[in-house]
Amino acid sequence: MRTRRAALGTIAGAVSLALTLSACGETGESGSGSGGGTIGIAMPTRASERWLTDGKSVVKDLQAKGYQTKLVYGDDDPKAQVAQVGKLVEQGVDALIIAAIDNKSLTGVLQQAADADIPVISYDRLILGSENVDYYVSFDNEQVGRQQARYIIEQLGLEDGKGPFNIELFAGSPDDNNTKYFYDGSMHLLQPYLDSKQLVVRSGETTLDRITTLRWDGPTAQKRMNRVLSKSYNNETVDAVLSPYDGISLGVLSALKSYGYGSDSKPLPIITGQDAELASVKSIIAGEQSQTVYKDLRELATVAANMADDILKGRTPRINNRRGYKNGVKDVPAYLLQPASVDKSNYSFVLAGYYTAEELK
Repeated sequence: MRTRRAALGTIAGAVSLALTLSACGETGESGSGSGGGTIGIAMPTRASERWLTDGKSVVKDLQAKGYQTKLVYGDDDPKAQVAQVGKLVEQGVDALIIAAIDNKSLTGVLQQAADADIPVISYDRLILGSENVDYYVSFDNEQVGRQQARYIIEQLGLEDGKGPFNIELFAGSPDDNNTKYFYDGSMHLLQPYLDSKQLVVRSGETTLDRITTLRWDGPTAQKRMNRVLSKSYNNETVDAVLSPYDGISLGVLSALKSYGYGSDSKPLPIITGQDAELASVKSIIAGEQSQTVYKDLRELATVAANMADDILKGRTPRINNRRGYKNGVKDVPAYLLQPASVDKSNYSFVLAGYYTAEELK
């Protein structure tokens, strides 16, 4: 790895850099550290509960280690995020933690970071096409897809030979590298049942390029589900929907309800999800969304904060995956956490300490 400003750990008397709230998407999460340096954190959007949690958690962990922080949100605008990261580079941050909006749009600004000797940690979404990505922190993304597919297989009894069942497939944003990992993980388990016709996709939309949902947007998913129901399900019912994310799941649910699903005569299909967002957990408790994949964002934030601290103090960060994540230019060393499947039967156990009983009412 190229030379870094590892000596930052010894600069105890550095001048604190206060956050100026001038650019769109910046927040007040400015650091109150004790001279350990300043770390820029670029998150993709404030429209999703999970990214608000990520941002606050990373800030909290870094400040506990004595760092100043500059947290910005790109509000789902790749150009805005590029500008924000560029500004952080100009302001002289000592490291960058970036959850990309568009995984291929940051190449130029990351070269600026490299020229300024600023290390870069790709957070949850792998940045593609740049050699200037030093580390990657995320969850085992193929495992997320496998847990969603496994839930559908078990609930439909496919391993017992039951079927055929109708299923529709949704995927995440085409500019998010995780989308392919989620899809590949789920299709690894579902494809044999599609081949045997135990699972039937009435819409015919099965390839990744036809099922993506730009920006993981729930209303966009709702529109697509409405179109699929109108075109392919006049005389058929949907038995399962593979949804990669809770926001998409809720959009799908809205479409299904508008077509009469959710009654005794027309029950809702199995609907998967991801991120255990509060609205979806409540939906699961209410018997609507079926499942979600829980990823403890607090743990992810801690790994990212520890990694940044290690880099800036000249230590080798912990990794557990050295060659599994290729960004088109290099193998990016990674640390991956494990997700957990959640449904109505186990949510109170798996999510204990994450949500309060009052929040889940």
